[in-house]
Amino acid sequence: MKIKLAIIILAFFSIGWEAKSQDIVKKNFELAEIQYQAMLKKAMDITCFPRTVKQDKLWCVPAEDWTSGFWPGILWYMYEYTKNNRWKDEAMKWTHSLKDIQFFVGHHDVGFMMYCSYGNGFRLTANPKYIPILVQSAKSLCKRYSYNVGCIQSWNARKSIGRKNTWEYPVIIDNMMNLELLFWATQATNDSVYWDIAVSHAEKTMKNQIRSDFSSYHVVNYAPDTGEILHRQTAQGYADSSTWARGQAWGIYSFTMVYRYTKDERFLQTAINMTDFFLNHKNLPNDCIPYWDFNAGEKGFNPDFEYVSSDYKVIPRDVSAACIVASALFELCGYVSDINKKQTYYDMGIRILNNLSNNYYRAKEKENHGFLLKHSVGNLPGNNEVDVPLIYADYYFLEALIRYSKFRK
Repeated sequence: MKIKLAIIILAFFSIGWEAKSQDIVKKNFELAEIQYQAMLKKAMDITCFPRTVKQDKLWCVPAEDWTSGFWPGILWYMYEYTKNNRWKDEAMKWTHSLKDIQFFVGHHDVGFMMYCSYGNGFRLTANPKYIPILVQSAKSLCKRYSYNVGCIQSWNARKSIGRKNTWEYPVIIDNMMNLELLFWATQATNDSVYWDIAVSHAEKTMKNQIRSDFSSYHVVNYAPDTGEILHRQTAQGYADSSTWARGQAWGIYSFTMVYRYTKDERFLQTAINMTDFFLNHKNLPNDCIPYWDFNAGEKGFNPDFEYVSSDYKVIPRDVSAACIVASALFELCGYVSDINKKQTYYDMGIRILNNLSNNYYRAKEKENHGFLLKHSVGNLPGNNEVDVPLIYADYYFLEALIRYSKFRK
C-alpha cells in the first residue's frame, strides 16, 4: 500500500513539473510576440536583417551576412506556433528578400541563410516555388567543395588569430550545420551528389576535428592541393586546444542531424559523446548555460590574442550555445536507445529551457531592442558581440521550445 501511495505521489509531482515546464512554451511565445512585433517596427528595411545590439541600437546586416536567415526563420517559427497569418506574411516577405542568396558563393553559410528561411518556409507551406531556390542554394554551396580535401571550404584564405599563420583552406565546425541543405537537396532531386558531399564533409570533420575526448577544434586548415592537415586552431575560442562552447554546440546539433538523414551509427555515437563531454564538463555552470569557452582563463591553455581576465567581472556566458544544445537534446533523446541516457537528455533540455526563461537571461517586455534573450557571445577574441543579444540565440531557443512541445504530444 505504501509503495502504491509513493508511486501516486511521484506521479502527481511529475505531472505538475511537466505542466509547469510546458507552461514555459506558452509564456515564452507570448513574450516573443510582444518582442518581435516591436522589432518589426524597428526593422523596416527588408534588405537589412536584425543580428544584435550595438551602441544601444538594433544592429542589422545585409543579406550576405551569415546570420541573415535567422530572422525569417524566427518569423516562420512564430507562425508555426501561433498559426497567425500575420507572422506567415512577415515570414514570406523577409524570406523572399533573400532570393538572390541562392547564387551566393562568398562563404559556406548558404545553409544557415537559406535553409533557416526558405527551408522552414517550405516545411510549413510546401510552396513549390521554394524548391528550385533551395536546390540552387545547394548547388552554390557545393561550389566550395574540394574533392582533394573532401570538405566544403568555410572561409576564403585568411590569417589566423594573432596572424600566426595563413589558413588557405579553413574548415570550421560550424560548417557542419549547412549540410542539412545538401541532404534535403538530394531528397528533393534524387541527385546523390549533394548527399555524397555532405557525408564526405561529415566524415572528414568527425575524423579530423573531434578530439579523442570528444571536444572539438574550431578550425582545421587543409592544404588545398593534397588535403593534408596544416593547422588545428581556433578563431572564436580561447585557445587552439580549448573548447569553444558554441563550436561544441554546433557539433552536437549537426552530428545529430546527420544521423537523422543517414542513420549511420558513427554519427549518432559522435553526437552522444560530444553531448556527454558538454553536459559533464567540470566547468559547466550549475544552470547549464556555458561560459563562452570551457577553458577561458584556465592554466595550460595559451591564447593567440591578448586576454585580460580583469576586463570581465565574470567570465561571459554564451546563451546561444545553450539554446543550440537544448534544441539538439530534444532530437537526440529520441534516437538514443539507453533509457537512462534518453531521460537525462530530455531532462537537461527542459532544465536549460527553464533556466533561460528566468529574468537574468530573458528580456522584459519591450526591452532588449526586441530580442528575447540576453547574454550571448559572438566573437570575444575579436572583441565583437560580447555579452549581447544575438539573433541565432533567439532562433534556436524558439526551435527548442517547439521541439519540446512536439515531443510531449
